[in-house]
Parts: sequence; structure tokens; C-alpha cells
Amino acid sequence: MMSEEAGQMLVVYDDPSDQRSLSLDDTSSAEESPDETRLSLETPNDAIPYIGQRFATHDEGYEFYSEFAKRCGFSIRRHRTEGKDGVGKGLTRRYFVCHRAGNTPVKTSNENKPQRNRKSSRCGCQAYMRISKVTELGAPEWRVTGFDNHHNHELLEPNQVRFLPAYRTISDTDKSRILMFAKTGISVQQMMRLMELEKCVEPGYLPFTEKDVRNLLQSFRKLDPEDESVDLLRMCRNIKEKDPNFKFEYTLDSDNRLENIAWSYASSVQSYEIFGDAVVFDTTHRLTAFDLPLGIWVGMNNYGMPCFFGCVISREENLRSLSWALKAFLGFMNGKAPQTILTDQNMCLKDAIAKEMPSTKHALCIWMIVAKFPSWFNAVLGERYNEWKAEFYRLYNLESIEDFEQGWRDMVTIFGLHTNRHVANLHALRSLWALPYLRSHFFAGMTAAGHSKSINAFIQRFLSAQTRLAHFVEQVAVAVDFKDQAAEQQTMQQNLQNISLKTGAPMESHAATVLTPYAFSKLQEQLVLAAHYASFQMEDGFHVRHHTKREGGRIVYWVPREGIISCSCNQFEFSGILCRHALRVLSTGNCFQIPERYLPLRWRRINTSSAKLLHSSNDHGERIQLLQNMVSSLITESAKSKERLDIATEQVSILLSRIRDQPVPSQDKDCTWFCISLTAFCSAFIVEQKFLEVSQPKKEEEEAVTLAAADHLKTMFGKGSQYNIMSMIIEQFQKCHLDHPIAKFFGECTELKIKLDRCFREEKAVKRKANFEQSKKLKERLQALRKEAAEGSPEKSNFV
Repeated sequence: MMSEEAGQMLVVYDDPSDQRSLSLDDTSSAEESPDETRLSLETPNDAIPYIGQRFATHDEGYEFYSEFAKRCGFSIRRHRTEGKDGVGKGLTRRYFVCHRAGNTPVKTSNENKPQRNRKSSRCGCQAYMRISKVTELGAPEWRVTGFDNHHNHELLEPNQVRFLPAYRTISDTDKSRILMFAKTGISVQQMMRLMELEKCVEPGYLPFTEKDVRNLLQSFRKLDPEDESVDLLRMCRNIKEKDPNFKFEYTLDSDNRLENIAWSYASSVQSYEIFGDAVVFDTTHRLTAFDLPLGIWVGMNNYGMPCFFGCVISREENLRSLSWALKAFLGFMNGKAPQTILTDQNMCLKDAIAKEMPSTKHALCIWMIVAKFPSWFNAVLGERYNEWKAEFYRLYNLESIEDFEQGWRDMVTIFGLHTNRHVANLHALRSLWALPYLRSHFFAGMTAAGHSKSINAFIQRFLSAQTRLAHFVEQVAVAVDFKDQAAEQQTMQQNLQNISLKTGAPMESHAATVLTPYAFSKLQEQLVLAAHYASFQMEDGFHVRHHTKREGGRIVYWVPREGIISCSCNQFEFSGILCRHALRVLSTGNCFQIPERYLPLRWRRINTSSAKLLHSSNDHGERIQLLQNMVSSLITESAKSKERLDIATEQVSILLSRIRDQPVPSQDKDCTWFCISLTAFCSAFIVEQKFLEVSQPKKEEEEAVTLAAADHLKTMFGKGSQYNIMSMIIEQFQKCHLDHPIAKFFGECTELKIKLDRCFREEKAVKRKANFEQSKKLKERLQALRKEAAEGSPEKSNFV
């Protein structure tokens, strides 16, 4: 028996718009017969709601009706709740209606909030189910007291109904997986495909769509922008605590809100020391989820792979923010500005570079310009677009400025582009993008289209991250680490590949042992082409041209004694690789090795970790310690075989000769101190290594090792002023032998350094005085001989 308590009924609508658009009275309780339902032939009668049907809870009734609706081809929603003492307390009746019930709700306009012009699917459908609370024998239950399954719209097919929002759900487990995928930086499409494979479902048959995933990720970003900024700064500080070498800078506006933030990682700063000569500053991207401009500094390493230098996020993109970004970047890189910087056509950025990096050559990325060509010229040129584009590339790659200017005028005339504003703008900026104007500046090959694709792919890796702003810094770090590991793997693969020599020339063999495979392949191309050129010596250089041509060619200047060579094509200045013309002159001049200065460090096979540390350390003591470690490794590796020892001896002799040729400033006392310290270290290390190879020494034996090292130094330097200097070194050396003779030797010699400086000054003064006295005596003796000869016979005078 149904019992309803007397009193005023409280009515609550789940959707306020239903109160005025949908009216279901208490008397509408018609039960639909099974043969009037869509599933009557496929579904048993107990799968269709009927009057008097019982449920333990109202949620159970909702789930039953929802499953029925899904089989029929529609979805439902909660419409109205009735109760005596309020919702959830005296709840007595619930209404569930078709998702298309009611009319389109009227939205209140809000000028501060953008309006979404979405069409409503509501059409006044009257299909519904009502359940009421019944108490019998003290056990409450819910019964169906009203049901109508007549719709005024078409029902969906089974393969369509799954796309209704009510049936698109993301479980908590799937949400966790999606957020984890987002942190890896993969796209939403890739997330969907992974989850389809995990769940073994056909593509497109997950219980949610790409739009649902994007909405889920967007919901995690719908935070207060100020809270996001606070979280971002907190994240940077946390990274700084874990890694003191992590660098970041930021500015706040007058309201104490985050305005700009830039950061760089320790590995990026180290890479910049070697490969920061040419930099791409890409400001064409935005963080779409947050609508913030993003700037990224990227370069290229010695294996031709992109390397990350830094990142900046700004609230606005103007001259002030771009100038601040460049200044912050220079601060990260210890004030070292790049030789060249490539950017987009951004006039504010052009002015900012001129202000903050006046010595840096600014150029425009050709691939960023070409990417705009379809929208600029496709409609204007029509079928001739591809023909014009080929002509543009030909002009772009010319070597002569005169040829470029003449070709540009002809191109404008042929294609009728005299009044085109884009062509006029390109010509006005030609000195910033056309190669004939840029060949005298170094760009590390980053003007090539192939490198643009690799750089863009690298940037897109962390731009696809669907995470909060605070996690973006961490996400970029993950992408950089991934790229570094991939670069190391490719480096290993390149080094393992056998290098094929094509010319057999000694220069080729020598370059193959010095340059990375990437750089060597570029040089090898020029060596092969050099064989097709002839060289003719002139008064001031060499004229080099192709053997099939009678005119043209390049002028090469070569100074063999100084090891200097240059070509009018400026390829070495542009790419760091010698051109075919210069290589031809070197070959005809019996030069069997490329001069050292034309094998740049940035293209060599170098141990980047040691080289980065050596360049990045500003402390003189740290650099000395690093060099000591390298010498230690050199001796250890060389002692393993006779062949290694021969190679090490030969190369160290060459290196020592180069070092001795370098001038030593008189005010740089640290260089002198370093040479003596290094000599003592190497000598002591050799003696100590010989002893350690045969036994594990005790404390008394360590003293013997130290004394042996001291005796070795005495024998090596002999007596005199050098012996006095080394005696002080040995004395200090012996004081440190109890713990570690060599390590402490460089840490406790401050007083000794002062003594050595004084000793050197006194020795130099004595030598200058002695030289002056000796010169004076020789001059007097020469004058006496001349006078004596003049007074004697002519034969004697001629002899003198």
C-alpha cells in the first residue's frame, strides 16, 4: 500500500529550465504495452518498465531506465525531485525524462564571459518514468508509478546511441591512465589508440571520444591563473633545490602577478658553451591551452642533431618582453652572445636583438618564411605557383649578390608581381634571409630545410603535452632528456659505422679521425668535388674553376707558412666546412693534412661531457682539477698497449708544441703556477702509478712513494733557481703525503704560490740585468774590433 505523508510538497528541478518548459502531472501514468516498444521482439518483458515495478533505491531505478533507454536509442536525465522535508531527507518521488524533453533554455548574457553558440537538442519530448517511495511493513522501496515511452523524435540506431553524452563515461582508472599519458607528451589521438589496444577494442569503440579526453584534460587546467603562476614558480624553485645548476628568471607586474618566466637546464648551458655559436629563437608557437606566447632557443650539436638551450613564457609578445627574454637568456649563458641568431619575421624581435645583442648577426628562418607561401601566393599565381616556388629557391641559393638582384627583378617581371605586397616585403628584408647576403656568417647548416624538420619535431614533442602550466617546465625537461638520450644513441651508431674513404687522399684520412661522421660526410662531399676543379696560381692567390668551364670560378688566398686559407665563396665562414676550391689548392700545394684551425672544435669527435665541463667552469682551480683528471685518464688508457702509448706520445708532443706557441700574458701568474703544478702532478703520478701497479701500499709505503716522487723531481730539474723553486714544491708535497699527496697538493699551496711569484720576479730581474751587462760588453768589444780593423790592412778590415 502506498503511503504519502500529508503536508506541503517540496519540488526541486535538476535543470531549472524544465520548470517552465516541461509539465508532467501526477495522473499521467499510462503503461505502454510491450508491442508498442521498439525492443518488444528482442527483449523480454522484464526489461521494459511497467507500473508497479519495484526497486530497492531510486538510483537502481535510474540505472534500469537508463539501460532501457540505451537499448531503445535515447538517453535520460533526472528531471524533478519531490519531497516533504527537503531533498535527501523526506524524498518521496523522482522523475526521469528523455534527454530531448523540454525546450531550449534561455541563457543569460554575460559580457565578461564568451558565449558558446551551441544548438540545443531539446524538442519537448514527453517520454518519462516516475518512481515513488513506498513503505510496507517498515521496509521502504521505490515503485514505478508513471511511465510513457512515446517520443516525438526519431530514435538512434545501436551504433549511434553510444555517442550520446550520457553513455560516454571515463572511469577513474582510465582517467589516471590519460593523465599519465599526458605527462609523457603524447597526443590525444595516440592516447586513444593506446587504450584501444590495451582494452582490445576496435578503433572508435571506447566508451569515450577524443573530445571527452580533451575536456577532461581541460578541466584540470581550469584553475585560477594566479594559482597556476604560483604553482609554476613553486615548481621552478623545487627543481632549483634538486639541481642547483638549473637556472630561471621571472618578472612580476604591478599587481604582483607573473608576467614573464624563462629557464634553462644545466645540460643546456653546457651544450651552449660549445654549440652556442648559431641559435634559433622560435617564437611562432603558443601554449594553446593557456593562450600564452612561447619562445624556444635551439641549436645544433657536432652530430647534426638539435640541442635545447632555453625556454621563455610571456603574457604578451612585445618589445619589452622580448628584450627581457634575450637579457635573461644571456644571463643564463654567462653573458656569451651567439654569433648568429635565426628568428621569424617579427619586427619587435628584430629591434630587441639589435638592442640586447648588438654584435650578433640576425637572420630570418627561411623555412618559417616558406611555410607562409601557400597562403600568400597560391591564389595569386594559381597553376604557376610551383614554377614560381622553384625559381625562388634558385635565387635563394645563389652565391653572388649581383646575380640575385638581377634574378629577382626578372622573376617579378615574368610572374607579374610588381604590386604584390608580400614580394615587396621579402625584397626589403632580403639581407636577412637570402643566402648571398648571409654566406659570410656562420649558421652551422641550420638554414637547410632538413634541419628545420628535425627542430620542429623536437619542439612539437613537448608542445603536445596536455598538462597544467606548472608541469610544463618538468615536461620540457623530460623531452630534453629524451632527446639527449636519443642523440647519444645516434652518436654511438654513427661512431660504430665504418667510414668509407672515397678519394684515398691523406687529407681525407686525417679528417676522418678528427671530425664526427656528420661533419666528415659534408667535408667528404667537397673533397670528391675538388678533383673536378683546376687551380691556377696568380700574383695574390689562386684562381679555381671547374675543368669544363672557361670563365667564372673562385679566388683562393693561401699563406702556407701561417696555415691560413680563404675562398671567395665563404663556405667555411658559413658552415665551418672547407669548400672544394680551398681543398683543391691545398691538394696542389702538397698539403697532406687540413690545418688545425679549419677543423673547428664544434665539428670534432670530442667527449662533450669533459669539454662542456672544461668550458663551463669559470673557476681556475676547477679547470686545473678537471685537466688533471683528463691527464690521469690519458696515462691509464695509454699504458694498456704499445700502440696506444705511441699514439699518445705523438699527439701530446704536438699538443705541447701548440701550447708553447701560445703567448703568456705577464700579468697572468696563474698560468705559470699551473705549468709547475701540472709538471709536479704528472711526475708524482707516474712514480705513484708504477708503485700501485704492483701492490696495495701501506701507510709507510705511501711515504716511500712520496719521497720517490720528490727524488724524481729533483733529478728532473737539477740545481740552480729551478731547483730552489722545486724544493719548495717538494717540501709542500711532503707535508700532504699522509692523506693524499696529489689531491691535497693543489689545495694547500696558496703561500707557496706567493713565494713562487716572488722567486720568478727576482729571477727575471737578474736575467734582465745579466743580459744587459753582457750586451754592453759585446757592443764595446765589437767597436774595438772595428777600430782595430780600420787601422790595419784592407784584408783584415774586409774579414772583420
